[in-house]
Amino acid sequence: MGQMKTPGVYIVEKNAFPNSVVEVATAVPAFIGYTERADNKGKSLANKPWRITSMSEFHNYFGFAPSASFEITEKPADSFEEAAFLLTKKEYLLNQNAGKYLLYYSMLLFFQNGGGPCYIVSVGKYGDDVEAAKLSKGIGLLVKEQEPTMVVVPETVLLEAADSISVQQAALAHCGGKMRNRIAILDVWGGEKDRQDPAGDCIDEFRSALGINYLDFATAYYPWVNTTIVQENELGFENVSNPDVLQGLLRTELGVGEAADENSTPKAAQQVEMINNITSTWDGKSDEEIIADKMLLNKSLRATSPLYGNLIKEMREQLNLLPPAAAMAGVYTMVDNTRGVWKAPANVSLNAVVTPAVNITHDEQEDLNVTTQGKSINAIRSFIGEGTLVWGARTLDGNSLDWRYVNVRRTMIMLEESIRLATKAYVFEPNTANTWVTIKSMIRNFLTGIWKRGGLAGASPDDAFSVNVGLGETMTSEDILEGILRVTVLVAISRPAEFIEITFQQQMQKS
Repeated sequence: MGQMKTPGVYIVEKNAFPNSVVEVATAVPAFIGYTERADNKGKSLANKPWRITSMSEFHNYFGFAPSASFEITEKPADSFEEAAFLLTKKEYLLNQNAGKYLLYYSMLLFFQNGGGPCYIVSVGKYGDDVEAAKLSKGIGLLVKEQEPTMVVVPETVLLEAADSISVQQAALAHCGGKMRNRIAILDVWGGEKDRQDPAGDCIDEFRSALGINYLDFATAYYPWVNTTIVQENELGFENVSNPDVLQGLLRTELGVGEAADENSTPKAAQQVEMINNITSTWDGKSDEEIIADKMLLNKSLRATSPLYGNLIKEMREQLNLLPPAAAMAGVYTMVDNTRGVWKAPANVSLNAVVTPAVNITHDEQEDLNVTTQGKSINAIRSFIGEGTLVWGARTLDGNSLDWRYVNVRRTMIMLEESIRLATKAYVFEPNTANTWVTIKSMIRNFLTGIWKRGGLAGASPDDAFSVNVGLGETMTSEDILEGILRVTVLVAISRPAEFIEITFQQQMQKS
């Protein structure tokens, strides 16, 4: 208080308790991709990071799923692609030719696996080409946002391999070079294929192209996963881009022509009418009536034609084959909320996942987990009686003893950010012993709390961490004259028991 110049009673309040460090959020991913729309009551949200907490909020601001379109073609004789279905000894392919966007389905997978608050950056709308430049720009827009702790770009896998790597390198530079307070969860381009695929080994290509910068701020998972996000009742003949081909195949299967004649049975006449309705214009009916008629037609086609049922099943399988990064962002969130950021996000089952796209054996995982380049890829594996589990917890910097494990990197990010934000209160305070003691006490109290919760290793707080600050200890006289206050914090972060060895030996009979 100021000098006392007027006689009277003066009240002096003193703080009884020191400032405390507030633990920052650890599980707030940012998703970059394409959406149906991007507006908030008429105000555009395009290229603007926007925070949501549920799928209903995503629907309000960014719309719904893309309208997928598939083309039926006869399989060429020299094609190695697996046929979608067979009819009259002819093989046919079913390829998606429109509506190829992954952000919406990835968001569903994220929330199914325990996701919570997150940021969405819409860089384009359905109908636009997926471009590496737009996705990279979307990553750059996160610079002004301090809350996100993960960066996920599901649609990188839709680009060409080289463009996909360029976007992932932009994510690495953003996380490890610019911000240093978040990690990138990467998908492997071509990760739906086996490593022995004739087109090439997707893992070797990923490792060779990614480079060596900021690998400790990123993690990657292989293979992709077969999910249950899209249901069969969401698909129908409207999703076929060449309905005339579909009509021809159905007529061949059911043995009916384009029109019924006087010799046609009632059943055949009904089938002819049903097939012709596929290209009906539905004139003179309300929207509700059209929707009801289409639902009835789809149900009738499924009940009548096995080929149609196989067609819908193939569409569903293609749409449900998704890269796993969004699911892992949900797993990180769930593990952080239940156990803490220091718990390795592994040995956890994935929800809404049927199987991995590729079954990996114990021997096949060896090269994924431990490699001379150090670029560890975490495996997603299926175990009998346990379902689909995450079976790895390494960063891409697998050769580093400091940053080998993703939970170690994420715990350190949490500690650094929490202490940094709390210490901002002492900027421009006197660089004296009183300030040093206050800061040291504040940080020790925070780290003691983390140690009690299991986040730091050690039998006692002194074994788990140390905080040093002071003249002759962390600072010189020149540092103080230059206005520099140095604090040194040493922490022993708990690491996962990745390899458990149990030794058995016979002993002599004692009785």
